[in-house]
Formats: sequence, C-alpha cells, structure tokens
Amino acid sequence: MRTVDGRRRDLAAMIAPLQRALVAAEQPVLRAHALSMWGYVVLDALEGQPVRTQVALAEVIGADKSRIISVLDELENEGLLERTRDPADRRARLVSITAEGRRRHGEVQAEIQRGEERLLARLAPADRETLLRTLALLADEAQKQD
Repeated sequence: MRTVDGRRRDLAAMIAPLQRALVAAEQPVLRAHALSMWGYVVLDALEGQPVRTQVALAEVIGADKSRIISVLDELENEGLLERTRDPADRRARLVSITAEGRRRHGEVQAEIQRGEERLLARLAPADRETLLRTLALLADEAQKQD
C-alpha cells in the first residue's frame, strides 16, 4: 500500500485500475443481455428510485441530459422503461422501470456480481465485509458532494 518513500498512493491511483478491470469484466455480460453500459446505469438508477424526471435521472447518473435521450429511446423500445408526461410539469417527462426492465437488470446485476465474487473471494470474510461497507460509505459521501 505504501510507495517507495513510505507515502500511501492516492485513492484514484488505486481505484482507477480496479475500475477499468471491473468495467471490462462487465462488457461481455452486458453484450450477452443486449444492454449498453449506459443502459445498465439507467436501469440501476431507476431500480433505486423507480420514477424520476429525465433531467433528475441525468443528474443522478452524471450524464448530460441530451446525451441520455438515445439511451432512453433504446430502453423504451425494448420495453425496459416507460416515459410519461409529468402531471405537475407538462414539459417534463417521468421515467420509470418496467417489470421487464427489473427482470433484465436483476439478471445482469446477478451475473456481474458473480464475477465480482471471484475477486472478493481473495479477501478474508471480515476484510470483505469491511471493504464493501467502506466503499458504500465513500460512494454515498462522494455523491453528496456532487
């Protein structure tokens, strides 16, 4: 964990290679389920909060609101989400996950996490639990700062 001069590495320097490897491992799973990475990210966000405006959804996933329109179109065409007019603001569209979207998301997530289990299995059970709890805490904290 320490560099040659005894200092610890930056968090980004430690996380970036891991993130690249995890994303690369997800690609074949996503292809097998006919989902793009952005499509999976959208379904994952909607699974957490089933109805969002398109603008709020874009903010939550860190995407430009105009960039996700084609992703939403594709997911809607596949029956994985629905868009309806917001009764409180006719200019806004509400986005919600469908039962088929939940099913597909669940299948993909389960397969991705099975792959992650191979990596996590290298840790002692207590270390593994600490890592997962700590990552969740840091991810929540980082999201608050956005």
